[in-house]
Amino acid sequence: MRFSFTTVILAALTLGFASCNEGGDTSVESKPMTSSDKATPAAPAVNAKPQAFDPAKDAAQAPAGPTTSMVFDTYEHDFGTLDEGDAVTHLFSFTNTGSEPLLLEKCKGSCGCTVPKCPKTPIAPGAQGEIEVKFNSKGKKNNQTKTVTINANTDPSQTILKIKAFVNPAETK
Repeated sequence: MRFSFTTVILAALTLGFASCNEGGDTSVESKPMTSSDKATPAAPAVNAKPQAFDPAKDAAQAPAGPTTSMVFDTYEHDFGTLDEGDAVTHLFSFTNTGSEPLLLEKCKGSCGCTVPKCPKTPIAPGAQGEIEVKFNSKGKKNNQTKTVTINANTDPSQTILKIKAFVNPAETK
């Protein structure tokens, strides 16, 4: 009786798999997921308004000195409908609601078309300030959502502002 090499290998694999389950139960018990099995997400911190827009938040360094807090009148602005090539500006107003001077260390737009301008001087406790955000729609089309990340001596150390617009594409000739 002659066996091919392939037949011998297949027989060995079959025996190997069969022996893995010796004396074991082949049934697998499963149950439907209930609402108590689902994790409840933690509430976001005050300054982290649209939290989903900041992939670098975990890498942000905590402020070295005393911290304070700031609250914006609004964390989002919709410019509405623009024509491609329009440049628009919005002022985000905020208040230092803490007991220490507010230091805005870094303000950064999510792309080159979104340029924030932050105050360079400390904002006293209880005082107000503004962050100017310019959006240039050149080369942008349809729905646009951009963010501005502000690093400051606050807890949490980053605050996210969001701008939106619908840009009508320029007609091509």
